[in-house]
Amino acid sequence: MEAGKRAEGGGEAAAAGPVFTLQEVAKRNCSREAWLVIHGRVYDVTRFLEEHPGGEEVLLEQAGKDATESFEDVGHSTDAREMLKQYYIGEVHPHDRKKEGSKDQNVTSSGQASFWSTWLIPIFGALVIGLMYRYYMLEGRSS
Repeated sequence: MEAGKRAEGGGEAAAAGPVFTLQEVAKRNCSREAWLVIHGRVYDVTRFLEEHPGGEEVLLEQAGKDATESFEDVGHSTDAREMLKQYYIGEVHPHDRKKEGSKDQNVTSSGQASFWSTWLIPIFGALVIGLMYRYYMLEGRSS
């Protein structure tokens, strides 16, 4: 296997293992060589394709890209997470980690939660519920 680009300056990533760019990982997206990125770590799951309980198609769909969201959405067991360790081959290059970005739509590019979703929408919802409650209570008294 190719060791990819090593981290400069002998940082933490270099000690953890080889460092790969997302571009390098993207080339490994077929049944002959299937790599995934999960939580910034690179895994070669080629040997596991036939054994995967969900079928090899599930892994091949995610091969060559960041599969963190899909991995977490499925809710893998502790055993599955332990098993993942044997397929570890390296880390994602720090420059590519920054590109991953936040998937939370309520967070702006500055990293702060949007004013609309955090405060205004809940306040508006409470106001509507309060008005509906008052309307129905007054209507109930007049009947």
